[in-house]
Amino acid sequence: MASAIVVHAGERARLHLAESGLAPAHIACIPAAAGGPKGLALLPFDRLLAREWLPRMPAVELIGASIGAWRMAALAHRDAAAALDRLQHAYVREQNYGHKPSPAQVATVCRGVARAVTDGAELAPRLRDGAALSVITARARGPLQSNTRRAFGRTALDNLLARARLARHLQRVVFHAGATSRLAPEADGFDTQRVELTHANQEDALLASGSIPLICDPVHDIADAPPGDYWDGGLIDYHLQLPYAQLPGVVLYPHFVPWVTPGWLDKSLPWRARPGAHAWLANVIVIAPSAAMLARLPNGKLPDRNDFYRYGLDHAARIRDWERAIAEMQRYADEAFAWMAAPDPSVVQPL
Repeated sequence: MASAIVVHAGERARLHLAESGLAPAHIACIPAAAGGPKGLALLPFDRLLAREWLPRMPAVELIGASIGAWRMAALAHRDAAAALDRLQHAYVREQNYGHKPSPAQVATVCRGVARAVTDGAELAPRLRDGAALSVITARARGPLQSNTRRAFGRTALDNLLARARLARHLQRVVFHAGATSRLAPEADGFDTQRVELTHANQEDALLASGSIPLICDPVHDIADAPPGDYWDGGLIDYHLQLPYAQLPGVVLYPHFVPWVTPGWLDKSLPWRARPGAHAWLANVIVIAPSAAMLARLPNGKLPDRNDFYRYGLDHAARIRDWERAIAEMQRYADEAFAWMAAPDPSVVQPL
């Protein structure tokens, strides 16, 4: 039977695997990409991670944007199994939209998903020991604060000209709880601001991290954070291309694709959607589902946002196929953990 996984790694990570293998104590960071329903496919991996490896990680950065932030907030919880179950139930079963829902309606439903992650309780005191949780959001700047299609069009045009120009429109604001973060992405021009994740702002921060422009209303004026409108963290950090090389050890990246696209607006730009090797990713190990694994899923693909249109008002069919996809991805998770326990460097491809 064809393998369910593909493994890609940076040069430093490949050397580490060849010399030292892989153990929980080697892992300094676990990133989680934005990507909407695609992130559901990684929940079986998250559950195994919470049960088998996280308890043996003395210190680990858990950082995510959008659904990745929701996954990492659940994973950082001392009772990660229950938090991941709540996330799956709310995301899969409670997003039953009518015909052409308004951005306000989508925001209301997504707030319920964000609330499910924490169960309404303060998250920070419930984090597992040694976990540093970072929730990435994007704060609007300049014309983007008007929340119009024209403003987002100008943003996309500037990003097309140069990723650095995106910083004219968006500022990275990271909400943090738990252990002190050792990852400092301040040098990339997005004027990163760090805000303590508290009971007063955790729901807004999680909601903002998954608020897709024009589909969902922004979150306004989050407590203890700079004033303004907050959007999906994936706008800046779609697959989280961050300076991981500054961290000790390796970065374990369970991902739904075997490449790291910098920003959400880059996914339609071929030269940025699948970029070449990057110095920041030298110590990163990406484990993604193989083409054979994807072929086993309903519709031959991961769940995605287009499924809301594909299934329309047939919510039962969407729920059935999304849950089947999650169940099928247990094979990916099992094979990934088998490889992690005894990594074969010969199957590792360059990242």
